[in-house]
Amino acid sequence: QVQLVESGGGLVQAGGSLRLSCAASGSLFSIMTMGWYRQAPGAQREMVARITGGGSTFYADSVKGRFTISRDNAKNTVYLQMNNLKPEDTAVYFCKRSGFGNEFWGQGTQVTVSS
Repeated sequence: QVQLVESGGGLVQAGGSLRLSCAASGSLFSIMTMGWYRQAPGAQREMVARITGGGSTFYADSVKGRFTISRDNAKNTVYLQMNNLKPEDTAVYFCKRSGFGNEFWGQGTQVTVSS
């Protein structure tokens, strides 16, 4: 069974930085697409960034140039470096693993950006 555990969320002032981590259990991590999603109160969950097994990255327009997704296959971990945070980045951030028709989600970590 795949488990995803996010960490690194917290409260930060606008303009600050945070790095989220998502540690994954299970096999075949290195070939899976890993993604970060977020959900603000009253809003739909949206894709923030994802990285394929081959290392290709994709970002939402709202975070391009500020957020960077990366992965360490030796540690089965995916990261989201978030710089120049804005109040509108406030949300619960979720990690997702996709592959072979399956999806697994983490429990989420809260990110709050104060103005």
